[in-house]
Amino acid sequence: MRHNKKFNHLGRTADHRAAMLANMTISLIMHKRITTTLAKAKALKKYAEPLITKSKDDSTNSRRVVFSYLQNKEAIKELFGVVAPKVGDRPGGYTRIIKLGSRPGDGSDMAFIELVDFDENMAKTPKAAAKRTRRGGKKKSEEAAAEAVEQPVAEETAVEAPAAEEEKAE
Repeated sequence: MRHNKKFNHLGRTADHRAAMLANMTISLIMHKRITTTLAKAKALKKYAEPLITKSKDDSTNSRRVVFSYLQNKEAIKELFGVVAPKVGDRPGGYTRIIKLGSRPGDGSDMAFIELVDFDENMAKTPKAAAKRTRRGGKKKSEEAAAEAVEQPVAEETAVEAPAAEEEKAE
């Protein structure tokens, strides 16, 4: 029976899976964003986020614990030196998975996985407007634009009327 075996084995042995997730975590830390399959991205999120949480405490013991998982000095320097100070006040949720659609070769679902605080494009863009439904009337912005268009027309006629009266008077 498969009691208490909930994580995705990804069709690999335990050693292969551990090595693959460690390599993907190193790539994520060094490049801040990687493209992979959706299943691997979800497995990587569960593997990488506890390591990022551990890196918030910059002590010798936490460095040794993270190094036992990653085995890469440059990635450890990047994690403790650049990533940890940026996510220091965040209580979790250090990664974001964005689905990309299916891969042309085999139809596998693809996704980005990225470190949240390092994506400048997502931070600068404003929130998208709510999707318009068929039942709704005019949006508030459309109503304001319509009023703005109508007001100058009314002002022009009001300005032209006294000028026309002055011409008639002369």
